[in-house]
Amino acid sequence: MEISEILSKLTLEEKARLCTGADAWHTACPQSISVPQVTVSDGPHGLRRETGVPGESASATCFPSGSALGASWDPNLLEELGEALGEECRAQGVDVLLGPAVNIKRSPLCGRNFEYYAEDPCLAGTLAAAYIRGVQKQGVGTSLKHFAANNKETGRLTTDTAVDARTLRELYLPAFETAVKEAQPWTVMAAYNRLNGTYCAENKRLLTDLLRGEWGFQGLVMSDWGAVSDRDRGIAAGLDLEMPGGCAIGPQKIIRAVQNGTLSEEALDRCVTRVLELAQKAAAHKKPAPAKTPEALYAQHHALARKIAEHCMVLLKNDGTLPLRKTGSLAVIGEFAKTPRCQGGGSSHIHPTALDVPLEEIRKAAPQLTVSYSEGYTLTDDRPDEVRIAAAVQTAAAADAAVIFAGLPDAYESEGFDRSHMRIPESHNALIQAVAHAQKNTVVVLSNGSPVEMPWTEQVSAILESYLCGQATGSAQAAILFGSANPCGKLAETFPRKLQDNPSYLNFPITSPDFVAYRESVFVGYRYYDTKQVPVCFPFGHGLSYTTFSYLSIETDRAELTDRETLTVRVTLKNTGSRAGRETVQLYVHDMESSIPRPEKELRAFRSVELQPGEEATVSFPLSKRAFAYYDAAAQDWTVEDGVFQILAGGSSAETPLCASVTVHPAEPRPHIFTRHTLTAEAWDKPATRAVLKEFLTKAGCDNLHVQADWMRDMPLRNLFMFGAVYTQEELDQLVETLNRTTTFC
Repeated sequence: MEISEILSKLTLEEKARLCTGADAWHTACPQSISVPQVTVSDGPHGLRRETGVPGESASATCFPSGSALGASWDPNLLEELGEALGEECRAQGVDVLLGPAVNIKRSPLCGRNFEYYAEDPCLAGTLAAAYIRGVQKQGVGTSLKHFAANNKETGRLTTDTAVDARTLRELYLPAFETAVKEAQPWTVMAAYNRLNGTYCAENKRLLTDLLRGEWGFQGLVMSDWGAVSDRDRGIAAGLDLEMPGGCAIGPQKIIRAVQNGTLSEEALDRCVTRVLELAQKAAAHKKPAPAKTPEALYAQHHALARKIAEHCMVLLKNDGTLPLRKTGSLAVIGEFAKTPRCQGGGSSHIHPTALDVPLEEIRKAAPQLTVSYSEGYTLTDDRPDEVRIAAAVQTAAAADAAVIFAGLPDAYESEGFDRSHMRIPESHNALIQAVAHAQKNTVVVLSNGSPVEMPWTEQVSAILESYLCGQATGSAQAAILFGSANPCGKLAETFPRKLQDNPSYLNFPITSPDFVAYRESVFVGYRYYDTKQVPVCFPFGHGLSYTTFSYLSIETDRAELTDRETLTVRVTLKNTGSRAGRETVQLYVHDMESSIPRPEKELRAFRSVELQPGEEATVSFPLSKRAFAYYDAAAQDWTVEDGVFQILAGGSSAETPLCASVTVHPAEPRPHIFTRHTLTAEAWDKPATRAVLKEFLTKAGCDNLHVQADWMRDMPLRNLFMFGAVYTQEELDQLVETLNRTTTFC
């Protein structure tokens, strides 16, 4: 039956109820007409299909969480992950998977950072689009979340996020924009918070004007669970589906609003239509469960989880201790070696089909190695235990090398609350410092969802950031420690030396109750640290390998272009080491001279490249207008200023050995708008308008004036009488009008 026909047969009550879930995980079905029911389920990095028993979910593969996936910098890997997740959704009868989550990491303290990809929208958006394509290849929908500016957990259901238009457009919206334009997710999830005074679930500018009007989104908009304040306002704004269901308040508000004329039935019909379209799409795209047995499917996906984990772990430091020898003796220290932390808490918490334990995997990987274990700390007490530490020191001193498993316990980071500091438990810090003092070959393996302070960085010989890498964490850690896998992960976020260095420090989590101001503007993450020249512990994009790479050359296909043209950049690199490895080439753009404050550099493209020893490769990157533009809030458009831009290439934001320069011209010069409040210097510094201003001053009896002194240049046109000029209001208005007719410069 056609949707228009279904719509004509529905009562007002049925329409209202269709726009609210039937329960926590299903869309509603009208009683009078058969409409397919849509099943949704949690899980950006795995499937959390609830069993009906509170707190329980069916077994599913627990893949690396978002912060780990971001460190892969590999869209192909994310698409492969998406396909596997789609298969598991098919196996468990799920139509829409609630992910990916692409919120920007404004502060390292956000409790949900482990679900998010990056501090940079270029990286986050590209990975999200790949994930969406993979899942939706399987006939399963996705839900891009949390839209928008949901960058903290404290007070998330009521907080008003105050953020200016430029910052929104340049940082907090582009990842969503890229994912929508490149992959068209079936659904987008509106966030909990208010955005500049209006709840995201009731924000027409966000959900209709921007998402649908500007970006061309074709799917359904649903709320985050419990994000709706006034359901009728949500309908008017373009929120199609309220989740979860089970409460009659939402439908009642819709019905009353239509009946009293404050909500048009036409607006309601638009939302109902999109609910029906989702139902029909889910039914039309539904594929049978995979032919493999569950055992075979999950065994295959466990192997994939290990492969992905190996690509996500980041070697932060290595003085030569890694890879470890498989003979001799090794001390393994830390409770995480026996009780690994592989995922975060909250709605994304998966019931894994298996779990690789690091200590066991180390022993399996090196059967001829004598492996001793010492607990070092307990997960039930953060205070240093001198007895356990002393035993660990003794174990480490007797071995050829020591590997300490440390990081953040479950209680330190989760959905629902933010961290108050960046420290790992003091029991871990004290253990690391004591063992490193006794054993020069000390390796620290971290398990955490977001950056931590490392007061012992200089004391240890190697650091492996393994993030929360899912159920295959242990085997992937062992593979990298012994060198059967070559680390290739790159940080998708900056690790500051201390929390106080972070640009949001004074305004996170809240500026005042229920209000947060993004006062650091566009200067988030490396955009701030590089511009301010603040030393960091490890920079954005950083990650070591067991081989070495040399960046040989950078070329552009032209030296000059307009912003309507696309620039092609080619970067050549070589594996100069003795083993195969993967390098992520990162391309940044630097504006040599700007009329507004801009970051020192901004990531505009990247590519992961696998090279054999001695092999060279040239990778190409297309850069269009947005690579050079900033968002002009006054013009409500992207603007490129005429001038020279540097194209920087390298292995991190701090290491860009290659540089090329290009000149970019706006294809359509943007007129400078003059008013009586415009500074005199703005008219004086351009030849065409200087002539107009000189003529005016001559007529006003001030023809010998040279606008050179700073105080004169900084004077608005309305104050020209202070230079001795004599004129009427009408003559001043005529000056402004003439200046606006004359100027066409950018």
